[in-house]
Amino acid sequence: MKLRFTKMHGAGNDFVVLDATRAPLGLTAEQLRRLGDRRFGIGADQILVVEASQTPGVDFRYRIFNAASGDEVEHCGNGARCFVRYVHDKGLSERTTLRVETLNNRLELRLQPDGRVTVDMNAPVFEHARLPFDASGLQSRPVGDFELWPLQLGDGVSAEFAVLSMGNPHAVCRVDDVERAPVELLGPQVEAHERFPRRVNVGFMQIVDRGHVKLRVFERDAGETLACGTGACAAVVAGIRLGWLDEEVEVETRGGKLGIAWPGRNGDGSSAHVLMSGPATTVFEGEIEL
Repeated sequence: MKLRFTKMHGAGNDFVVLDATRAPLGLTAEQLRRLGDRRFGIGADQILVVEASQTPGVDFRYRIFNAASGDEVEHCGNGARCFVRYVHDKGLSERTTLRVETLNNRLELRLQPDGRVTVDMNAPVFEHARLPFDASGLQSRPVGDFELWPLQLGDGVSAEFAVLSMGNPHAVCRVDDVERAPVELLGPQVEAHERFPRRVNVGFMQIVDRGHVKLRVFERDAGETLACGTGACAAVVAGIRLGWLDEEVEVETRGGKLGIAWPGRNGDGSSAHVLMSGPATTVFEGEIEL
């Protein structure tokens, strides 16, 4: 079969975007992996599929597949920005604000006049059962309005992590110098740690000041990527709750800069939504034989 595609990226986190609004694609895991393969396919961190929604009040279904495994995953913030740019550029909708549904969530995406895209990432989740994270037998260290959890890693190494979900699980560690952080060494160990039954995305955050951080993320099934939208949100939320950051933070990734805003709690005590803003760029379009 011949398949039309669009290659896009959001701050260096790159995607193959497919239009399935007219008919389902029915791609196998092997075909999805082929699309994401950087030697034998197109090359991408994730495959994004645009589908028509069957839910009232929702504009589209937004599906995300890890390129390395072909598995469908819950969320991708950088991909969400590319999603709304793609839908607008392809004439699939004239709306500049869209509501989309993912595997386990609904998002509001807004295309700004300057070309940047703002995504309402919904409220962070802190309940361990919903990540999931097994904290049994562990003693946390309270910091600010949050806590850090010690994890035993290989060769007797231990490190402290803040754990939370942005629709997908994240463990965030503060480091002094993000460029020298042992991302390739510790990332795989934390990702597959027994405390995270469904594995976890691992963030390494250097705080420059209260409104600026540098971040590297080792993603589930993808390894380190140039940017991770949900990882940026998770790092900022953790930093705010730990008392290290203000409500609006610039996150500097290897692929570009993202703006994250989180006011904390609403008046009724519930967690406020996280807003993420950043670029969404089309790289090229083409056709591939599968």
